[in-house]
Amino acid sequence: MSGHSKWSTIKRKKGVNDAKRGQIFTKMANIITVAARSGGGDPEMNFKLRLAIDKARSVNMPADNIERAIKKGAGELSENIQLKELAYEAYGPGGVALIIEAISDNNNRTLAEVKNVLTDNGGRMGEVGSVRWMFDSKGIIRISGAGSDKIEMAAIEAGAEDIEQQNGNLVIVTIANKLSAVKESLVAIGVRVESADIELIPQNPLRVKDKDVLNKIEKLMEALDDLDDVGEVYSNLAD
Repeated sequence: MSGHSKWSTIKRKKGVNDAKRGQIFTKMANIITVAARSGGGDPEMNFKLRLAIDKARSVNMPADNIERAIKKGAGELSENIQLKELAYEAYGPGGVALIIEAISDNNNRTLAEVKNVLTDNGGRMGEVGSVRWMFDSKGIIRISGAGSDKIEMAAIEAGAEDIEQQNGNLVIVTIANKLSAVKESLVAIGVRVESADIELIPQNPLRVKDKDVLNKIEKLMEALDDLDDVGEVYSNLAD
């Protein structure tokens, strides 16, 4: 998994301490609502919803907010806001490839906001299909600490593809449809899973050595992440 985009790690580090906690909760509520709408409101029967709930809890989202988002997605509330999942392909400074995932009730507004941020930060929109082929969808499980042979064996037996150390923590990679099985196998032996999610991993990470360009890329990704509708930003920037 070498070359996984740094941005999700940067964002996790700043996320809970971010002054914009309310914005984070709103983004998480939208993710939960869409998951509940597509697969039902029972997390035991809807793995996508279960992942979304776990992610919301990891940023200390209040239980009442989570429950309301589930009910909204399951159609138990009278609200008539239609949220749609969107994905934009783009390029940033240094030619870095970007995939920007969003959830919005107004496609035109979100597209305009994303375009403006890209233009203001040395990026540009790409054609449909110009970037997505560079990434694979993978299950990513993160565990605090160095791990152990027992943990690694359980993950491998459940279908893990790759296991590596990153910044003193254990990162386990699975094919997307094995994420649930691998996570549950770890929980069954008492492992505390920090996070488990489906992420986009670059096939051929791009190495950028120019510090000025790297700073511009990070500034762009922060600006995209600051947009209310944007949920995830992936890049092919090498670690």
